[in-house]
Amino acid sequence: MVDVVLRLSVRDLVPADLAYCGWSGSEQHLVSVARQLERVRLGEVDYLAVCPASGIPVAKGGVDYCAKEGVGTLWQLAVHPALQSCGIGTFLVEAAEQRIRNRGLRQAELGVEENNPRARALYERLGYVAFDRQPDSWDEQAPDGSLRRYETMCTLMRKDLS
Repeated sequence: MVDVVLRLSVRDLVPADLAYCGWSGSEQHLVSVARQLERVRLGEVDYLAVCPASGIPVAKGGVDYCAKEGVGTLWQLAVHPALQSCGIGTFLVEAAEQRIRNRGLRQAELGVEENNPRARALYERLGYVAFDRQPDSWDEQAPDGSLRRYETMCTLMRKDLS
């Protein structure tokens, strides 16, 4: 077995990156991300990309500063499927938490789908604590290109960043 070490960096996700982020979701999802990138200019969100030396994102995720007053809400977190369980998600979440701290905020929140125990275990390991449950839904693109409503239940989790 050979160990491969990649040097990763975090930077702002830019519209040109979306051409390389098909692994993170459907075309519909990427359209949604593009709309969120417009909110970056307004200071409402940060949207991060984790990249190796190639500069091509292998993980992405946002921090919304408007979802709840005084809180940085992490959302749309994704790591390339081939690179999951390699520490990249931890790297992404820690970078997002630092962005929240840089804004002078001391609390991070996120919602994790209850059918995603791997993600929940990651967040718990990073110090997030469940505090509520909430249904969520969004339009998703089916393989035939049609849109359908996806409904799920999420566990809301919080971390004090002091």
